[in-house]
Amino acid sequence: MLLINPPTAFFDTLEEMQNPYKNRISSLEHLVDDEPDNAIADYQYASEFLYSYRGSPDTFSTYRREIEHFLHWCWLVAKKSLQTVRREDIEGYVEFAKNPPKNWIGEKNVSRFELKNGERVPNPEWRPYVTQSKNSTQAPYFLSQSGIQSIFAVLSSFCNYLIQEEYLESNPVAQIRQKGKFLRKSQASKPIRRLSQLQWTYVLKTTEKMANKEKLHERSLFIMNALFGMYLRISELVETTRWTPQMGDFERDMEGNWWFRTVGKGNKERQISVSDAMLQALKRYRQARGLSDLPSPGEYTPLVYKARGQGGIASTRQIRSIVQDCFDRAEQALRQDGHLEEANQLKPATVHWLRHTGISEDVKTRPREHVRDDAGHGSSAITDRYIDVELHERHASARKKRIKPD
Repeated sequence: MLLINPPTAFFDTLEEMQNPYKNRISSLEHLVDDEPDNAIADYQYASEFLYSYRGSPDTFSTYRREIEHFLHWCWLVAKKSLQTVRREDIEGYVEFAKNPPKNWIGEKNVSRFELKNGERVPNPEWRPYVTQSKNSTQAPYFLSQSGIQSIFAVLSSFCNYLIQEEYLESNPVAQIRQKGKFLRKSQASKPIRRLSQLQWTYVLKTTEKMANKEKLHERSLFIMNALFGMYLRISELVETTRWTPQMGDFERDMEGNWWFRTVGKGNKERQISVSDAMLQALKRYRQARGLSDLPSPGEYTPLVYKARGQGGIASTRQIRSIVQDCFDRAEQALRQDGHLEEANQLKPATVHWLRHTGISEDVKTRPREHVRDDAGHGSSAITDRYIDVELHERHASARKKRIKPD
């Protein structure tokens, strides 16, 4: 494939993105050298569309990624404005996204913009695509089926928005009649990515040792416990425009039961039941911070505090870094103890695996409706994905199948 210079990030983080209705773009010289006709209008509409999702950070990030990738392809590869994109262009873009230029692929996530002389400027190390593995030499970039589904879903929604704004006359994504050549149907449900009991044991013990040696890692230990014990999403631990997690979000009812209140995916508020073990983890964390054992009603103390400065952590990247440090040390401990296969399987683990692991463990003993509500699942069908008893039984019945006759 012809190598094209890597593009810069077109859109900043949610926290730094300016209101596009008040700060309209008049030039794209800071983003692209030779933009096609109507590119400024493309960018303006894209900015307004993304800004409308500022109340949902997860959705904003997903939509920003897909629209940014698409604009990169439109302007730099196809040399087209959104108004000239047709059905066959969407198909061509999907093929491009499955195999982007090598110099567009980074080996790790880095910040989109940097602060220089008081101004935010594009980070030259940033790349639009990132290898799926922590070890890029072993696993090159690939576009998963869920990634292809995301492209179709986001671009179709974006095009419908442009139709409503009378910027497009039709939706080129909806005109693709045979998406089946891009999307596969699966008979089996997608396996849940989670930690084994041995891996979680090592992760927890390793983090506890870190906390015993250094007070700052009491924060790391609480984060790991909260992600596993309350099935939290990473966005539910950081400060956002829609929610600021505080100690007062732990609340006791009239029966003496403790709950944790949060605002999660889809801007939905929910209460999570707090187990005795999670309550003990909270007490340890608070004692390390010099606070009372349990929060008082309406306490404003940040839930996950910054190591430097005031307030709580507002970056999911920082939470990921903390969790990754715990994973890396646990992997090393597994190797030292001779558990090489478990160590290798832990290597690709991400923050979200802790949520999956907590849910998977609890559906073994708790009513699925209770787990569903604590996890914030929209339906029991989502929770059912974590119940794999039938899979174990099916495999057990097949384990002694013979190939050679007696």
